Amino acid sequence: MADRSTARIALELEGEKRLLVKADADIEAGWTRLRNQQVLLSSLQAAGDNTREAERLVHLMEQTLVEWRRHRALIEQRIAHLEREVLL
Repeated sequence: MADRSTARIALELEGEKRLLVKADADIEAGWTRLRNQQVLLSSLQAAGDNTREAERLVHLMEQTLVEWRRHRALIEQRIAHLEREVLL
């Protein structure tokens, strides 16, 4: 019985680690998109164009990255919890 439980935990741990890798990739891609949008915003500002929507998008992207980092932290917490379970 304990072996099956350990196997289940190991599978969960493996899944969470895959999610962590995906979260890292998503966050990195998000930073790239944000930097690109900031460059576009700067270009609009330099040209004297209306920047309201571009500024709004930058803000939304920043908020999204905050939430993605929070989600990543939750994944890390879950991994730590599962690793402690395996050691018990």
